[in-house]
Amino acid sequence: MWSSIASIHLESLGSKRDLKTQPIGPKPKGKKGSRNAPQFDLRTELYRITGIDWAQINGIDVLTAQTVMAEAGADLSAFPSEKQFASWLGLCPTNEQSGGKILNRRTRKVVNRATVALRNAASTLLRSHSYLGAQYRRLRTRLGAPKAITAMARKLACLFFRLIKHGQQYVDKGTEYYEARYREQQIRSLTKRAQKLGLQLVIPKTA
Repeated sequence: MWSSIASIHLESLGSKRDLKTQPIGPKPKGKKGSRNAPQFDLRTELYRITGIDWAQINGIDVLTAQTVMAEAGADLSAFPSEKQFASWLGLCPTNEQSGGKILNRRTRKVVNRATVALRNAASTLLRSHSYLGAQYRRLRTRLGAPKAITAMARKLACLFFRLIKHGQQYVDKGTEYYEARYREQQIRSLTKRAQKLGLQLVIPKTA
């Protein structure tokens, strides 16, 4: 019943891709179908509507994309910015203040299927050999699992917003690229701290 209703609703939406001239590519290897997957070709329908192959994005799958679009709207027109979108999802921390001092930072409790879907998507990145997977594991080590899931869900929400609103295409740069970039950031940070202390940071040459 739900599958047929969802199919009819999706068919009524406009197209960003002509499937005859811009057919969807092959499904990525290693991505398993969900037991809750609808009986129609949701992946191709979402590609036609949004111009994005959601199966190519680590963490986000077609069911996650459909859930977010169902809750927030297919074009996210209600949200002027990704920050407002993330705030609506309850993924932006709010500050509890007293006397001008920040006492605590926490996210609002929001009952929203899109938020649940993005949190679940974030948690699947733990074993993902991808840029987003490496980013999540680094956050998990530093913040612990609950906070890392929230932080990563926010990153996925912002990525979702940019893909929908600005037509950006997603390219996975891989784990090695993330680790190399993270190392460069750490070196820059340590160099600045050393300079403040009047020290010089010496980086050994790698083989």
